[in-house]
Parts: sequence; C-alpha cells; structure tokens
Amino acid sequence: MSKQQAVAEVFDSKLTPLGPDFSVQRAFPHARRRTVGPWCFFDYFGPARVDSTSAGVPPHPHIGIQTVTWLIEGESLHRDSLGTEQVIRSGELNVMTAGRGISHSEQPTPDTIMHGVQLWVALPPEAASMEPAFEYHARVPSTAIGHGIATVIAGSFAGQTSPARHHSPIVGVDLLFDSAGATEVPLDVDFEYAVVPLTGSFDWEGEALDKQRWLYLPPGSERVTLRTSAGARLMLVGGAPCDPIIIWWNFVARTSAELEAARADWVARRRFGVVEGWGATRLTAPQLTPNLVAR
Repeated sequence: MSKQQAVAEVFDSKLTPLGPDFSVQRAFPHARRRTVGPWCFFDYFGPARVDSTSAGVPPHPHIGIQTVTWLIEGESLHRDSLGTEQVIRSGELNVMTAGRGISHSEQPTPDTIMHGVQLWVALPPEAASMEPAFEYHARVPSTAIGHGIATVIAGSFAGQTSPARHHSPIVGVDLLFDSAGATEVPLDVDFEYAVVPLTGSFDWEGEALDKQRWLYLPPGSERVTLRTSAGARLMLVGGAPCDPIIIWWNFVARTSAELEAARADWVARRRFGVVEGWGATRLTAPQLTPNLVAR
C-alpha cells in the first residue's frame, strides 16, 4: 500500500472474462488500489443464465485468505477438501477460510440465473497459517437505513452484526434502496471503504457512479451521504488498512517464498487435499511470476 496520504477517489471496474460465455466486473485489486481494509478481491457477476452442466470452477487451491460468497440470485454447490458439500442460494452466506491451504470447487445449478459477488479477505499474519475452515449461514441480519435496507455480511454495521467469523477489523454490507433519495451512511473513522454499485447508480458529491465505477473512502470520516436511484444496490466493504500482501493466482501471502512453496505443493498434490465429486479435473497452476513484491 502506498505510504502517501490516501484521499477519496473514484476507480474504474474492469470487465474480466472468466470463460467463453462468462465475464465479471472486477473492482479490485486495482493497479492503484490493491486492497480496501483486508478485502483484497471484489468480483461482481451477472445477472447471467447458466445453461451448461459443465459450468463452474474446477478444484483449485487457496492460501492466506477467506473467500466470501454472496448471491443475489441463483444457487451454486460448494465442495472443498474438508469434505464440505453446501448449496448456497440468494440471501445465504458462505465463508471459507483457506489458512495454510485448502482446495475447493464451485458449480452453479444449470438453467439458473447467477447474480452476486465473490470476495476475498486477506488473513492477518497471525491467522495466515491457521487450519482451514468453512462456515455457512442461512440468515444474516438486516436493518432499515435511509431509503433502503442494509444486510450485514461481515462485521458490524448500524447496530447489526454478521455471524461470520473474521480475523481483523472488517465490515461488509449489501445496501438495497427501494426509492430514490439521499441516505446518510455511518462509517468507522478507523476504516477505509469501497462503495461498489451492483445495480442502478448513486451520486457522490455531484459525481454519478454505476457498476463501471466505484468509490474509495480513506479513514477519517464518520459518515458519507449517497444519493441513490430507485432500485440501486451497492456493496459497502471496508476495514482497518491492510499490511502489504502479494496476490498471485489463487494465493495471498507476504513473501514470494510462500507462493513458491504453495505452487510446488499444488503441483505435487500435497497440502491442499482432494475435492470429492468433481472428477479428475482440476486447475493447473500457471508459471510463477518473477520478482513478486508485497504491496
């Protein structure tokens, strides 16, 4: 992370293809904003119809993160090397803690509309080598705020606390506005935030943002006023600024040696276990990028 004083800034999301018929809007990591609090990856997908039984992501490994899956529409089957098999549907929450190493697959139900977000949370150094874990929550709390409803998927917000376990100061909120107007959103002065539009748009200090553009807010503010369109849906994610990390392929670490060891273990079929139910197919690790530096 830059040592310069952070300022509020608008960033572009990047349309990123994940397959021949499926793309996502990737808010970050961004070249100029790698993390927001401990959140280090933000993909928004859909709404898009899944019409193939071969759709999904084959078994692949992770270290050093938690994955957070939040669906607005659709359903998907999560399998992992702990033996977990869990279908997640709209309004339900999956949190997988990779820790020292886990592998998993994701398989959307064919002939369904998939719409939601996939996020990663960088684990702090003291938790990065913990044993892997998985948790599923059928319900998460929500509360009225301004012109809409806030659903809390991580941390605490507006008097509500998510049941999901995290290992650093964090917040994640789905904000759905049923009518147009201005809403004052409370903030933690010690947190930095991203406000990412999913549907509709919002106005911040005279600048209109939709799903192609998102807002970064540095620590120091107690609130932000957002003027939203009717039906707008935003994600508010944030937390205490994160120590420098390296993001490469599906791994998050502090040193290149950790990444080299993780890649070698995946290739040699060590450490990450086996995901039952998919078959022999699994993702192949790319060649390691040289000169990786934490930032």
